[in-house]
Amino acid sequence: MNKPKIEWRVQKNGYYCLSGELDRDTVPAFWQQRHEWMPQDAKVTLDLSALVRVDSAGMVMLLHVYQQLRSKGCELVLLNVPGQLKTLLRLSHVESMLAACTD
Repeated sequence: MNKPKIEWRVQKNGYYCLSGELDRDTVPAFWQQRHEWMPQDAKVTLDLSALVRVDSAGMVMLLHVYQQLRSKGCELVLLNVPGQLKTLLRLSHVESMLAACTD
């Protein structure tokens, strides 16, 4: 049985792609390694089109990324937000936190 995985890829300066499964199985280890992948750009564009699964743990991780970037004065733009994530944000009443950064 294959272990679920998540991958953060740099496409070009300030433009990143998140792919795989962003869920309770992948988030803990991925978040612990954030010093390796957390962007340092003033504006970060994150394409989510390659995510195949997102659960509430993944949503919370994205909210933490948003908060960390914002605390450093960085702007976050999310592209191709999966319907599953939009539903989780709406049900959790936090869609307004990310509404400003979705495109």
